[in-house]
Amino acid sequence: MMDWQKLLTPQRLGKTEPEDIQKARTPFHKDYDRLVFSSPFRRLKDKTQVFSLPKNDYIRTRLIHSLEVSCVGRSLGRMVGYEVISRHDLEKYGFSAADFGDIVSAACLAHDIGNPPFGHSGENAIRLGFASYYKSIKNLRQHFLNTHQQADFDLFEGNAQGFRVVTKLEMQPRKGGMGLTCPTLAAFTKYPRESFISELILDGYSGCSIKKYGFFQAEKDLFAEVAETVGLVRRRDNASWWCRHPLAFLVEAADDICYSIVDIEDACRMGYIPFRQAQVLLNEIAEIDLQQYDESNAEKLKRLRGKCIDKLIGETAEIFLENEIEILSGEFDENLLSLSSYTRHLKEISETVRTTVFQHSDVVGMRIAGYEVLGKLFAEFMSAVLQNTEKGELVYYMLPQEYRPEPEENTYNKMLRITDYISGMTDYFATSLFQKLSGISLG
Repeated sequence: MMDWQKLLTPQRLGKTEPEDIQKARTPFHKDYDRLVFSSPFRRLKDKTQVFSLPKNDYIRTRLIHSLEVSCVGRSLGRMVGYEVISRHDLEKYGFSAADFGDIVSAACLAHDIGNPPFGHSGENAIRLGFASYYKSIKNLRQHFLNTHQQADFDLFEGNAQGFRVVTKLEMQPRKGGMGLTCPTLAAFTKYPRESFISELILDGYSGCSIKKYGFFQAEKDLFAEVAETVGLVRRRDNASWWCRHPLAFLVEAADDICYSIVDIEDACRMGYIPFRQAQVLLNEIAEIDLQQYDESNAEKLKRLRGKCIDKLIGETAEIFLENEIEILSGEFDENLLSLSSYTRHLKEISETVRTTVFQHSDVVGMRIAGYEVLGKLFAEFMSAVLQNTEKGELVYYMLPQEYRPEPEENTYNKMLRITDYISGMTDYFATSLFQKLSGISLG
């Protein structure tokens, strides 16, 4: 059984002692600030949420989405925190409901920080790029990867890249990278498992926390330190696989609430969904009499969006609290919104967005472009660091100094350097670099 006092310990990764939580600016509040001022977070302003490189200034980028998710996460954390503090008499240890809100808010703020350009298409492009490239070199003994290392690339994950960004790539060479607190890092990691776990070990397990993975082999020891510090329950001794930190369920819910509701609003703004259809979809949850408001359709959409989010926050907090004991024991492993009374409505919204937005030719065209852009960048830079060709030598010098591998590094770490570079790019920079390497643009 996990214990809240340990789950909330204000100890930073890389440190041996917890910080003082009584200060006006708590360690969890500092986590939020460190993320806001970081370069990877700033680059989210030019990374795809749904609509890549939108010309409509209103439409959300990943930066705006992350800020909105952090606001919802803060509300969820505080609502849950008030009750948990009371149930477990945590005030005597110096904890407050605000600490819950700050942890969830910081974790939400970072939840997309490792995503490559072009959204989920970018992740898929890196996976396909690796599969194609590795097939051509794996017979070369010096470039062999073991099963676990290969799985990191075969199943390349923005979530695992995000953990790598905040715990290693930022603020090098300090151990722990940004030095975020272990509760924030654990709440950030929605999928606390390594990429490869055999079917024998999984033994048919189907909880939502194994849908993806949360850290690469290179950061496995760092996550183990986080898990040990906050007291996560380990699911198997023979695999790097833990139960979620309870607050990770709130991080997941905050993200789900935001993209479910705001995708409809953005789709309407972009003209993919008519206002009447968007109104009907959102009002199944909001249940507002819009006739009493003399305002524009855009303002009505804002009102519906706000009411939907408010109702979903309240219900999600209740669902969490109803299942708190099972969450602490590790028995509960479901998406909180899957237990919502609005599940049917949310599925209807999701299906509408899928068919009218994600399958629209404009969006599909940009997703295809993402495959082309990142696929070429991956192949070119991998060849530059792993194969001795005349062109590769030239491409190598286009790598910034910090991404150039040391001669003694193994193939796995050299490949990580390239995915670090590509994942950190914005949509615009990736497109521009692709044009240069393709000879389309020489400027």
